[in-house]
Amino acid sequence: MAKPTKGNGKAASKRPLKTKLRGATAAFEEALKERAVVRPRYILRLYVTGSSHRSLQAVYNLKKLCEEYLPDYELEVIDIYKDPGAAREEQIIAAPTLVKKLPRPIRKFVGDMSNTQKILVGLDLYQRQENEEGLRRARS
Repeated sequence: MAKPTKGNGKAASKRPLKTKLRGATAAFEEALKERAVVRPRYILRLYVTGSSHRSLQAVYNLKKLCEEYLPDYELEVIDIYKDPGAAREEQIIAAPTLVKKLPRPIRKFVGDMSNTQKILVGLDLYQRQENEEGLRRARS
């Protein structure tokens, strides 16, 4: 029995085409992995008022928390004395204020960021149930 031929007289072969497609697909996926833009998992903005004690404490506490608990983050510290427009855009009415931009939902935290568990719960890094159980045990 003769092999089917294309219009040009050459024998049609399905296997090499599938092999080529698989190879091309694998190469494409590998190229995507290599060229993929590594985006930070958490985008945080901390709004402070100059170099006041509370502002410095908030920066210190937040950097410590990020280094310990967040594997991939981007932190931007904004002085509202130098850039009041940024505070107006984000509707910041107290400082220091931390704004979690990504991952969504956007959340805001006010204070010196010393309550680590509260911040971790707000960043969805610590389950609320575990926190509530811990509070119950502490009260008992």
